[in-house]
Amino acid sequence: MLFLFRLMVLAASALPFVASAATVDLLVGSYTTGEQPGLYAFRFDTDSGKLDAKPWQQLRLDNPSWLVLSADQQRVYVVNENGPGARDAVGRATALVLDAQHRLTVQNQVATLGDEPTFASLSPDGCYLLVANYSVHTDPGGSLAVLPIASDGSLRPVTQLSTYQASHVDKVRQQSSHIHAVNFAPNGKFAYVADLGGDRVYAYRYLPAGHAEHPLQPAATAFLSLPPGSGPRHLVFDKAGKHAYLTLEMAGQVAVLDVGADGALTLRHVVNLFAPGFSGNQGAGAIHLSADGRFLYAVNRGTDNHIAVFAVGSDGALSLLQRRSAEGRQAREFSIDPSGKFLLVAVQGEDHIAVIARDPATGRLGKTLQTVPLRAPSDIKFLRP
Repeated sequence: MLFLFRLMVLAASALPFVASAATVDLLVGSYTTGEQPGLYAFRFDTDSGKLDAKPWQQLRLDNPSWLVLSADQQRVYVVNENGPGARDAVGRATALVLDAQHRLTVQNQVATLGDEPTFASLSPDGCYLLVANYSVHTDPGGSLAVLPIASDGSLRPVTQLSTYQASHVDKVRQQSSHIHAVNFAPNGKFAYVADLGGDRVYAYRYLPAGHAEHPLQPAATAFLSLPPGSGPRHLVFDKAGKHAYLTLEMAGQVAVLDVGADGALTLRHVVNLFAPGFSGNQGAGAIHLSADGRFLYAVNRGTDNHIAVFAVGSDGALSLLQRRSAEGRQAREFSIDPSGKFLLVAVQGEDHIAVIARDPATGRLGKTLQTVPLRAPSDIKFLRP
C-alpha cells in the first residue's frame, strides 16, 4: 500500500500544472540592477487573495517597467526604461510572444529614440505601439515615439517622433519636456499625450489610413493646459469616453476632465489626494477605475504614500470615500484582480507587492492580506485564463 501511494505521488508530481477556476496569472515588471531578471509571472488565487511567494516564470530584461497586453493576449509589449547610467543606456521596447500556457519568449527589440521610456499604449487596431520617452535629463528631453507593428506581432523601427516645449515653472523638474503617458480614447479616434514637463496634455487624431508612417495628426484643439507646475502624469477614461481623470504628480491632485465629441479636453476641477493640512512632498502617480466604473483609485507618493478612493457620480464627479496607506514608499503601480475583491500594489520603494482586500460593493479597501518580496516592482498586469 505504501509503495502504491508513493507511485501515485510521483505520478501526480509529473503532471503539468492545471490552474483552478480561481487561479489567474499575472505579470510583473520591475527596475533591474545587476543580473536581476526583471520580468516575472506569478499565480494568484482570486478566492483567497493569496499570491504565490515565488514566480513560476522569469525573464532577463533591462528595466521592463511598463507592460502592455495585445487584445488577443498573444503578445506582450514592454518598455525598457533605460538611459544614461543604466546597464543598457539605450531606451528600448520589447515584443514578447505569450503562448496559451502563458509562457513568454522574447520576439524582438527596437530602440525608442529617447531616454527612459516609461509608458506605452497599443492602437485599437493593434497596428502601432505608442511609447512615452520620459527622459530624466534636460537634453534630449521627453518625446513621443510611434512604432509600427508587423503582421507577425514584432516591433518595427520608430516612424514618428514628436517633441514638446517645457513650461519652466519648476526650475528643477520642468526644464524640458517629460512625456509620462500616452492613451487612446475609448472610441479609438484620439490619442492623448501627458507632458509632466510642459503642464499640458496634447491631443491627436488617429489617422493611419493615408498616414501609415505618421498616424498621429494634431487634433483641432491641440492641447489642454493644466495649472502651472502641476505636472500631468497618467490619464484614464470612463467607458463612455465622456469623462477622464488625470493625476497631477507635482500637485498631488486628480484633474476631472470632460471630453468633447471632437476630442477636446476641458478641465472641470481638481481634487486633492492628500489630507487637509498635509504639507509634505507630493507625488501623484498611478490611477485606475474599477471594472464597473463606479470607483476611482489614485496613489499619492512623495511623503504621503496613500491611496485615495473616490466614488464616481453619474456626471463623472468624484466624491472622496477613503484614504488608505499604500503599504510603503513609492507605490509605482497597482491593479484590481479579476474578481474585484483584491487590489495589488507594486511598492517600488519597499521592494514588495502588497495584496489588499477590497469590497466590490462599496469600493473601500480593507486590510493588507500579504506582502511578497520583489525587487523594485513597477507594473502589474493580470492575464485572462
